Amino acid sequence: MTSDPPIRTLLAPNPSPLTGAGTNSWLVGATALAVIDPGPDDPSHLAAILDAVGPGQHISHILVTHAHRDHSALAPRLAAATGAPVLAHGIATEGRSPLMASLASRLPATGEGLDLAFAPDRRLADGDTISGPDWSLTVLHTPGHLGGHLCLALGDTLFSGDHAMGWSTSIVSPPDGDMGAYMASLHRLATQDWRRFLPGHGDPVETPAARVQDLIAHRLGREAQILQALAGGPAGIPELTARIYTEIPPHLLPAAERNVFAHLIDLASRNRVEAHPELHPGATFSAL
Repeated sequence: MTSDPPIRTLLAPNPSPLTGAGTNSWLVGATALAVIDPGPDDPSHLAAILDAVGPGQHISHILVTHAHRDHSALAPRLAAATGAPVLAHGIATEGRSPLMASLASRLPATGEGLDLAFAPDRRLADGDTISGPDWSLTVLHTPGHLGGHLCLALGDTLFSGDHAMGWSTSIVSPPDGDMGAYMASLHRLATQDWRRFLPGHGDPVETPAARVQDLIAHRLGREAQILQALAGGPAGIPELTARIYTEIPPHLLPAAERNVFAHLIDLASRNRVEAHPELHPGATFSAL
C-alpha cells in the first residue's frame, strides 16, 4: 500500500455564508475509491461524483464526517447508484452528552441543518480503520460541531470535516453542538503532528498546527469577552451577542447567538457563570 494515494476534490454547488464556496467531497484512492462527505442532495453533484469514477475504478466506501445535510444528504442516492456502504458515527442526534440530551428535551426542536433521515449502514467508533487497496483511514471521534462528528486520518493528512477549517470557525449550536467537547477535540488534534487538513469547506490547511492553536485562542478569546461583559452585571444572550459581535452582518447574528449560548453552557458546566431561572437561550446569565 502506498503512503500517498490519489486525492481529488469535487466542490458541491451549495455556496452560502455558512458553507463558503460549497461542500468539499473528497475522493481517495486509485481503484477502490472512498468518497468522504458526498454532500447535499443535488442531482448535478451526484452526476459529478459518478463522472469522476474512471475506467477500472469503483466507489467502495461512502464516509460521512457528520450528519448535516450539506455533508450527508446525497449519501443514500450515491449508495443506491454504486452499491457502496455508508459509514458514519451514527444518526444525526447520536453522540450528545447527557447535558445536551437534557437540553434537547427542553429546547424548541429546530433541527436546523440536521439530516434527521440519515442512517449509516455501518457505525464507526474512535480508532476504527477503513482500508482500500492503496489507502487506510483511521477514525477520530471529534465531537463539538456535532456530537457524532468524525475526522479521518490518512497518515499525517486529516480530513477534518467541519471541525477545523481555514476559511472560517465552526458553528457550535447547542444542543447538537457542544463547546466543551469542541475544545477537547481541538486539544486532541493539537497533540498530533499533522501535515495538512483537508476540510469540509474551503481550501486545504497547510499549517494545521498553527490553525488549531488559532482556533483554540479564538474560542478562549470569546469566552473572555463573555466573562468581561458579564462583569458589568447580568445579561441575556441577545445583549451579550450585540456587545461582542460588533462587526458581523445582521443575518449572521442568530448563528452568533448560538455560539454565545454554547460558550455559556460550557462556562456554566465549569461553575464560571449561572443561568436564571435555568439553563436556556432565554435565561439571564451572571458571572460567578
